[in-house]
Amino acid sequence: MRRPLSLRARLALGYGLFFAAVLTLMSVGVYWLVRQALITEARQGVAAAAELIQQDFAASAGPLPGYFSDPEALLRSLPARLTELDTPAFYVQVSDRDGEFSIGSASLRGQRLPLAPTDQTAALGGATTTQIFTLGRGRVIQLSAPLLTDGAVVGVLQVAQSLRPVDQTLQVLMAGLAITGLIALVAAVRGSVWIVGRSLGPVNEITSTARQIFQAADLARRVPASPADDEIGALADTINAMLERLESLFTAQRRFVADVSHELRTPLTAMRGHLELLQRGVVHDDADHAEMTADLLREVNRLSRMANDLLLLAQAEVGLQLRYAPLALDELVLEVVRELRTLGEGVALRPQLAEQVAISGDRDRIKQALINLVANAIQHSPAGGTVTVGLDQSGAAAHLRVRDEGPGIAPDDLPHVFERFYRADRARAQRTGGAGLGLSIAQWVARAHGGEVAVESDPGQGATFIISLPLTPHPSASPAGVAHGTPAA
Repeated sequence: MRRPLSLRARLALGYGLFFAAVLTLMSVGVYWLVRQALITEARQGVAAAAELIQQDFAASAGPLPGYFSDPEALLRSLPARLTELDTPAFYVQVSDRDGEFSIGSASLRGQRLPLAPTDQTAALGGATTTQIFTLGRGRVIQLSAPLLTDGAVVGVLQVAQSLRPVDQTLQVLMAGLAITGLIALVAAVRGSVWIVGRSLGPVNEITSTARQIFQAADLARRVPASPADDEIGALADTINAMLERLESLFTAQRRFVADVSHELRTPLTAMRGHLELLQRGVVHDDADHAEMTADLLREVNRLSRMANDLLLLAQAEVGLQLRYAPLALDELVLEVVRELRTLGEGVALRPQLAEQVAISGDRDRIKQALINLVANAIQHSPAGGTVTVGLDQSGAAAHLRVRDEGPGIAPDDLPHVFERFYRADRARAQRTGGAGLGLSIAQWVARAHGGEVAVESDPGQGATFIISLPLTPHPSASPAGVAHGTPAA
């Protein structure tokens, strides 16, 4: 199978063909202009010669046969400036109206200038015609004009000039154009190959580096940046940005898989141990049996919640559609507080509504995000503490605030609290059954509505999570996904 030409070869070939076409058009134009100029000059020459002969004949006032009866009359009677008519460059022939009397200059050497019937008729009618034809071994240009005496046409005057100098000049010009054009074309092709090679050098480096990255699966490498701020440099920057994004995604994916494996291994190991004990029949006490069954149910619920949360985040990444509708946030806050009050386990839930606020959003998703934040606050609040769920409005945004009285979040942990499976206190999270996905879901819900979620905390002073939502749907709001292992972009 024939191998296709490389980009470098195609560019060089295309540039060469384009230059050849331009050069050909220029050569044809130059040739045509020079040819027209030389032919025009020759036509003006024979016209001037015919005019001088006509003037001299009219001044003689003699009859045509008497004036031209002597072959040497053309030279004797013409002014000195027309003695060149006897040279091979000019040919003169005179004939009467009937064509019975005809005489030619010595330069004809006994030959006759052809006179077409149409040219003869035109000349006898007082018109002048010009034509180019072959005479002997070369071309000539001939002017056929009426010969006048006292305004009456008495004959036909033919003046011709050899075009051999013109043809020789055109031949030299054509040869010169061909040779210089060929040299210029070769130089242009060689130059285009060199220019294309230098221009595509960075592309070859990018291709080689990209191939090495693919073969070695080393996303940490980057393609060399182009020193020039041009399209190649923009391509290199784009590829490097893509590689950086891919590296972060693959790193996050590996971390995500490891976290999921870790999160699944703990409850599955506990469930397996309990089931093995039940299968062996070593548990005889009803209280131990009930406790073990409760542990199994708790672990199953935990796995179920984790699966649901992972499914939601996966759907968010592929474009989960939100159902926008008018939503009273103050009513939603009261509803969440009422539903979670019984789950407080000694922690008081208190709504704090500054005003009634209504937005347009997906009620189920916003409620889920608020429940996640409240549940997280309950888990991190000590017995006897209080979790405040507040609502206020500033500008064009509504703010849902969930504040707890827990130990707070360390400064080093603050940038990571919205990452999947990230937990500052893993031992405590294992006891409370959290999987570290609730805050990621809350962040996705806020961003999907065109808003944002933030956290404010100082160690020992509790933490406040704030969901800011626009009062009206933002044009850029979309069900954007959450990156694996990193806050969603």
